[in-house]
Amino acid sequence: MTTANGFAELGLSANVQKALSRIGYEQPSPIQAASIPHILAGKDILGTAQTGTGKTAAFALPTLSRINLKDTSPQVLVLAPTRELAIQVAEAYQNYASEFKGFHVLPIYGGSSMSNQLRMLKRGVHVIVGTPGRVMDHMRRGTLKLDNLQTVVLDEADEMLRMGFIDDINWILEHKPDSCQVALFSATMPKPIRKIAQTYLNDPQEVKIEAETATVERISQRYWKAVGTHKLDALTRILEVENFDGVIIFVRTKTLTVELADKLEARGHSAAAINGDMSQQLRERTIEQLKNGKTDILVATDVAARGIDVARVSHVINYDIPYDTEAYVHRIGRTGRAGRDGNAILFVAPRERRMLRAIEQATRQVITPMELPSREQVQERRIDQFKEELEKALGEDLAQFSQIVEQFRAERDTSAEQVAAALMYLIQQDKPLILPEPSQPERRRREESIGFEDRPPREKRERKEHPRPDFDGQPIAMERFRIEVGREHQVKPGDIVGAIANEADLSSAYIGHIKLHDEYSTVDLPAGMPKEVQELLKKVRVRNQPLQMSLEGPAEEFVPGAPKPRRPGRPGKHQRMRDNRGEGRDGNRGPGPRERRPGRGRGKPRS
Repeated sequence: MTTANGFAELGLSANVQKALSRIGYEQPSPIQAASIPHILAGKDILGTAQTGTGKTAAFALPTLSRINLKDTSPQVLVLAPTRELAIQVAEAYQNYASEFKGFHVLPIYGGSSMSNQLRMLKRGVHVIVGTPGRVMDHMRRGTLKLDNLQTVVLDEADEMLRMGFIDDINWILEHKPDSCQVALFSATMPKPIRKIAQTYLNDPQEVKIEAETATVERISQRYWKAVGTHKLDALTRILEVENFDGVIIFVRTKTLTVELADKLEARGHSAAAINGDMSQQLRERTIEQLKNGKTDILVATDVAARGIDVARVSHVINYDIPYDTEAYVHRIGRTGRAGRDGNAILFVAPRERRMLRAIEQATRQVITPMELPSREQVQERRIDQFKEELEKALGEDLAQFSQIVEQFRAERDTSAEQVAAALMYLIQQDKPLILPEPSQPERRRREESIGFEDRPPREKRERKEHPRPDFDGQPIAMERFRIEVGREHQVKPGDIVGAIANEADLSSAYIGHIKLHDEYSTVDLPAGMPKEVQELLKKVRVRNQPLQMSLEGPAEEFVPGAPKPRRPGRPGKHQRMRDNRGEGRDGNRGPGPRERRPGRGRGKPRS
């Protein structure tokens, strides 16, 4: 198996390496180190690796390194089983290609606008990431030509087999150029997948990465769903309430280690950064400070933290979710040392749930959700800590201070209790013991931000018994927001609903009236939406346009889940089925006629 000390040794292009440096990647995972050289060399590859081992970068980085930006025809085709994975892979390509001027990647899948995909294909794209059904649609239309294709990647091939795409995959591979490289990745190798490899792969290099599983009974694992509250505020609250000794906080980039350590210092914590840019001497000195208690918190990258063995580390906090499960196993292994119990906390954004499931599989444990500490919990913890400090102070020589208190009492004719309370007030001003009640707008936001926070994950809802568990038929207050995307951007209401539902982790049932204008649109959302979510949605792109969402004012009350009035001229059900024919194969529009079944004309795509 190929090994590498860093990405620089793998032969990736200079622009790709610049992007990796910006992102903060320091060390390739085993699947990346083993696969990248073969793909760069143009060899076919048969890779066996679980979800969460870093497969996306394993094929995206080398295929990007071989891209010819002057050729605007598709050079890489990635087939994925679901629209979610297709979007995820396309975003990864875009991220890794940040140093490439004029690079274009297009995700294509059923349920999204065909007209937009046609427009993008006509303009020219370098990488296509799609579900098999929609890829076949475009090939048959003649809008997707594979003449200049360099590489076909089958991502999660066994999952595509399970979903019934095996015939589609065969049909697509039949139409690839003979010289086209094929990279097939699968968690398992059932016979149909092995047969595809034997038929379409030419002398493939086999790469098999055994998923590192870890038994971590002594480590309590929890996760916080990072929605609605700024991560730094959440981290601060957790550190306030958790009874920790030493903590290692993992982040993805070297820059963030310094930034986060400085911010924690400013909030009264003893924190230090540790990253790959530090000299070995400084790194060892910082670790020694953690050992002897001069520092309580280390903010680290994966590479910098390797080999740290400090018994007093009671908590590992994954501020940024790791890129692969192996990194997570290494991270949480920094706690629970020397026979002690350990604690691992993971921050998970809505889009990172897939990695959360992969981590649970790797650690063979269910990671339980946690709620952020409440105002009352933080206040109680501060008071307890203050009492502990008072108790320690009682053991000191207080004679001179007692004289000052007695003198003050005599002069002001006040009680010892009042003097003590006044001293407490002075001491705690920088870190108040009695936290202020939330303001009326803040309280209203918490009460009315239905669906934005503390909502059980979609996959855990009992849909059959409770078809609409999130609402009781009562109208809720709504607010109208303006978004800077409209008809001239070929936007459709479904695009807006999908973007807001995914990014805000909000059930689409709570998204109210949407009105499209030429240059902008308006959308009604539950009143009191957290500002953090609003800021997040401002940056979300629909039709490649940032939403730049802004509040316009109150809107009419809305009953979640109630059928929306049908617009005049809207096509009926059967017409919509004819318009969207075949998209049901990708699981996004319902069944629909299966027009593209192989065997009903296996000829080449029409021109």
